[in-house]
Amino acid sequence: MKNEKNAASSAEPIKLFLVDDDALFLKSLEIEFLQHADFKIETFATGELCMENLSHNPDVIILDYQLDGIEKNAINGMETLDRIKGYNPDIPVIMLSSQDKIDVAINCMHHRAFDYVVKSETAFVRLQKIITTIFRYKKMEKELSWYMDRM
Repeated sequence: MKNEKNAASSAEPIKLFLVDDDALFLKSLEIEFLQHADFKIETFATGELCMENLSHNPDVIILDYQLDGIEKNAINGMETLDRIKGYNPDIPVIMLSSQDKIDVAINCMHHRAFDYVVKSETAFVRLQKIITTIFRYKKMEKELSWYMDRM
């Protein structure tokens, strides 16, 4: 078991951006991720702050849908999503919201969110599964690219 941990810790940690205007929720989400895996986490209370730090090249962004709790004129999650995709369309963005309306989720997917998660007791488990899926896709893309280069 000790060798497994050393092998896992030698890999680069996943760079994760958490963007939410609810400071308590943001901190609890950060703690959950840090307790369950090797993540390098940056947290932001506004979409503007997230945008200012995109040069840090996050592997995944978890983005709140609302984002108006701190500053009423702040850009919302959808606008932040659009700006992230304009900056780099390959960054997977998972939208997180207390909105459980299907039309909100569909709208997020139309704006190229990787997935949509409703804030709940099971949200963290769902986020973990989605991040695992993202990295499975990335691994498959690399393998496919490697094979295609050799053909």
